[in-house]
Amino acid sequence: MDALRRKSSTYFGSLLTQRWSRRDFVATSSVAMAVAGTLPSIASASAPSRSATRTFRAVGPTRADEILLSPGLRHDVLIGWGDPLFDNVKGLSAKDIRSLAWLDEQAAARQEKQFGTNNDAIAFFATPGKRNAGVLCVNHEYVSTELTFAGLSGDSAERSRNRENWIRSHPHAVAWMQATHGVSVLNIDRGLRGWQVVRSGAATRRITANTPMQIMGPARGDLLMRTTADPTGTLALGTFANCAGGKTPWGTYLTAEENIQDYFGGARSWATSSDDDLTKLAHQRWPLRERSAYGWEILDARFDVRREPREPLRHGWIVEIDPTNPASAPKKRTALGRFCHEGANTILTRDGRVAAYMGDDARFEYVYKFVTRDRFDPKNRAANLDLLDHGTLYVARFDAEGRGEWLPLVYDEKGPLNRRSGFRNQADIVIKCRAAADLLGATPMDRPEDVEPSPLTGRVYMALTKNGDREFRLGDFNGRDVDFSPNLANPRPKNDFGHIVELVEEGDDAASTRFSWNVFLLAGDPRNTQARFLTRAEDALPGQLQREDTFYAGYGDRAQVSPIACPDNLGFDATGRLWIVTDADEELIGNNGCFVVPTTGPDRGLLKQVMSAPVGSEVCGCEFTPDGTTLFLSIQHPGEGGTIENPASHWPDGRGLPARSAIIAVSRDDGSPLWRGILAPEFLRA
Repeated sequence: MDALRRKSSTYFGSLLTQRWSRRDFVATSSVAMAVAGTLPSIASASAPSRSATRTFRAVGPTRADEILLSPGLRHDVLIGWGDPLFDNVKGLSAKDIRSLAWLDEQAAARQEKQFGTNNDAIAFFATPGKRNAGVLCVNHEYVSTELTFAGLSGDSAERSRNRENWIRSHPHAVAWMQATHGVSVLNIDRGLRGWQVVRSGAATRRITANTPMQIMGPARGDLLMRTTADPTGTLALGTFANCAGGKTPWGTYLTAEENIQDYFGGARSWATSSDDDLTKLAHQRWPLRERSAYGWEILDARFDVRREPREPLRHGWIVEIDPTNPASAPKKRTALGRFCHEGANTILTRDGRVAAYMGDDARFEYVYKFVTRDRFDPKNRAANLDLLDHGTLYVARFDAEGRGEWLPLVYDEKGPLNRRSGFRNQADIVIKCRAAADLLGATPMDRPEDVEPSPLTGRVYMALTKNGDREFRLGDFNGRDVDFSPNLANPRPKNDFGHIVELVEEGDDAASTRFSWNVFLLAGDPRNTQARFLTRAEDALPGQLQREDTFYAGYGDRAQVSPIACPDNLGFDATGRLWIVTDADEELIGNNGCFVVPTTGPDRGLLKQVMSAPVGSEVCGCEFTPDGTTLFLSIQHPGEGGTIENPASHWPDGRGLPARSAIIAVSRDDGSPLWRGILAPEFLRA
């Protein structure tokens, strides 16, 4: 096991250190392609012919209820909601969910050994010395109740009114929902039939909304973290509302707790009757609901704010999980701040420390970075396991002229964050992270989703998925005054299509506190000839843009690029190309999908869609195997907009059955890396 741990961190750590300067990368892009040509592939694979690579073409916008891929690509469904992770465990099938017969007193116990629902972030950890085996970590964001519970009809408002009666008449539903949240850790291997799950593998486990986990970092033991069940403030139960994620150089999985406000009820009743001003202030910038989205508070006092007003403060963190040690407790890393986390993607600084980039996925919220105090030691995995407990948390301010600054969120009696400004200590700052960022003058963004550094160039890409409220006015928003107007970093009004910002750290060093930035992509539909297709970054100015205007990093031919809406998760292949998956309303363009775009060279901005997802789903994940021959993607909530009785999608089981979320493995027909040939720059224009 120790050898496994050492070797599993070696690959990822070495990848992170392959950081060329921006000047060197542009000057030697041909070298990058040569490196890509030497990457390992499956031994039996034959090299693609030149004629075969010329057949590449993008997938067009569609509303087909299936996985569609560019020619030369294929996919397999690896695992779906309800599939068993252990031997001798009964699965939950699409046929089963057509009634509620499965929702009995043992449903939660079974679900704790089954793959969870609404899979999102994926991380693959290769088994040392093997190309065809590894551990997959997948988190589970939430329950689509109308796609889960038969007979739960009506619109969302009607379901909300009837929630308490429904929960009380189905008393096993809360425990089951808590069991399907969290994380699935599973062993997988690749054979002649592709990737398959190894049931009861050595690493296999489920982490749920009730799994004990350590509270670490500056908030550990703080008064605001203490509850009736845990008067020490050091041990939390569970993780839920998990969205995107990340990996560390030492081979652990980071999962992001996002919309935790949906899980707690009774907030308004408590606030009107309580004199606990300290806790009220902690909730001010992350308001809770009177009636939760799922009704857990009806049967579980932990989720009733009237009984446990500080329990919500123990959620909304980055959680670190060791995939190599199934006996280890997950750890909530409070030094990285509390907000609607949309991931934590890491890269090494020039002096060997670790930087983690994060977005707060809500309208008019912020982009963050955490830099560890201590250096990563590639030869001593144990020394790295608590690196994320000590360091500096920053929030981004985007200034004019394409400049910006990382502002430290640090308690300082002589600085802006201290008792005079309402903060008791560093614990108070990370718990009330949004309020601290407000005081520093951070830039409110258009729903920051994944923030991903390129392992080759060190440039950082921020997916701003959308913000329909971006308009020329001032107002109150979540307990603070906000300028809703477009700004240079969020230049488009009614930003329904979203955009991507490219950030370059000063000195190409992730530890820098200054950066330059530019708009890389204004998403939309270039086929719309009534809208402008911009080719100069200086034309993407607030006050001069319309909702439908687009910009593709300066690429000049609108006929060659694919339409795209609402970029969400991001990833990079070994040649430095950016891969994007989307979460948009189908009415904007069509089904969501997966896209690839060069970020350097003559084809910078030439974005192509390579996959289209089933009806109603969003695409998440975007994780490559080290050899580049497989891309794992999450297909989340297929059939959204329908119900069990009237499905909008029948994927992946077909035959008229209700839809299930699932993981797919995308590969090339010839078994070679996805980025070779079919996505080479000389053929992207085909």
